[in-house]
Amino acid sequence: MYELTINLQPGTKVPLYEQIYNYIKQDIQAGRMKSGERLPSTRALCRHLEVSRSTVELAYEQLLSEGYVEAEPCRGYFVAQIEGLYQFDRKENSRKPENVRREKKYRYDFSPFGVDLKSFPYNAWRRLSRECLMDDRTELFRLGDPQGEYGLRSAICSYLHQARGVNCRPDQVIVGAGSDYLRMLLIMIIGNHHRVALENPTYRQAYLMFENLECEVCTVDMDSRGMSVEKLRESRSDIAFVMPSHQYPLGIVMPIRRRMELLKWADEAPGRYIIEDDYDSEFRYKGKPIPALQGYDTHGKVIYMGTFSKSIAPAIRMSYMVLPDSVLEKYRERCGFISSTISRVDQLILQKFIEEGYYERHLNKTRALYKSRHDTLLGCLKEIRGDFEISGENAGVHLLLRFYGGYSEEELIRRAAGKDVKVYGLSGYYVGEQKMPEKDGAVILLGYANMSEDRIREAAALLEEAWRNK
Repeated sequence: MYELTINLQPGTKVPLYEQIYNYIKQDIQAGRMKSGERLPSTRALCRHLEVSRSTVELAYEQLLSEGYVEAEPCRGYFVAQIEGLYQFDRKENSRKPENVRREKKYRYDFSPFGVDLKSFPYNAWRRLSRECLMDDRTELFRLGDPQGEYGLRSAICSYLHQARGVNCRPDQVIVGAGSDYLRMLLIMIIGNHHRVALENPTYRQAYLMFENLECEVCTVDMDSRGMSVEKLRESRSDIAFVMPSHQYPLGIVMPIRRRMELLKWADEAPGRYIIEDDYDSEFRYKGKPIPALQGYDTHGKVIYMGTFSKSIAPAIRMSYMVLPDSVLEKYRERCGFISSTISRVDQLILQKFIEEGYYERHLNKTRALYKSRHDTLLGCLKEIRGDFEISGENAGVHLLLRFYGGYSEEELIRRAAGKDVKVYGLSGYYVGEQKMPEKDGAVILLGYANMSEDRIREAAALLEEAWRNK
């Protein structure tokens, strides 16, 4: 019989039975207790450890249920025979891999993906949450409509028509947990036999998503008006993924003529579609927001996608897409059985948030906040003496600095990092075989959404020091 000497620690948060269980399990895993060895009886072990018998029985029952020991009637408990049990090396497993790189934290970070969370309407969201859960509404905890709750989809339709000029019905809207999920769902709907063209440079996440879904993916060069339709035709693609209201990362706003050319391209052949990613159209600082491309579509060629992650908070993982009727039929045939990925409670909160005017007020507040930071950064940059020009500054939450005179992107980033300021290079947004043209020089992205005006001024002063006398 195997002797157990267990150093129990009654004053800890770990229950005594769990301490006994862990001790025996570890001995079995380490091979110190061999298969077939008999364990002390519960009566003997409880006397030896000076604990209650029920404590020992709980430990044995857990070991028995996990298959570490076996019970034989009238004989007791024995170590189970487990072939090929992995021998755990605690010291080895506790060591951190040497090749794991830790991301450096910078004092100032001009992230183009930033969102100001201090302006989040916590009080309104908290009140709406309480209201939704005030009564025992059991229906909220059942599976809802696969497309999302009708009330939320109706609220989204009203907002899109008013703010973005999108023409749609609630039954055309599908709500999902983030844009990545909706892109995956879309490929399940239309199939992965398509050739998808993205702008160059582009949003890498979308490119990699389509590529990993085994679509044939390519990039199409852009001019000052957006994706070149002539080169789109040359690419032999049947799907164009574009961001006409504010292209990421260049910040180009596609003019109406180019939009009409895109729609004409889609009409030229059956099975062609345009995916319009309208990710941050709410933030525009010069003139009125540009209406969505979908509003000009009269032949059901545009699949419209939007999100609340940029306008409310990243953790509000709610995005939506508007399907033309032809694609909607395919959705019902192929994917109508897939349950919604967002809880009905969260959907109801967002619905009320929109319907009761909180979303509009939040957008107005956030626009004013970002506009102020946008103007502050522009003012600071204009004071910096440098051979660069500013672009993409009329919308979104980032702008670009295009340097001339042989400046290296790597050197600009390195010098900024030396001042504890993180900036981002445009070259990282070119994907596939496409590389950043040498004629474009070095281009730096500066986001300002998650930095206060004072911190923007401080960071801009450090950039001036870093890039001085280059």
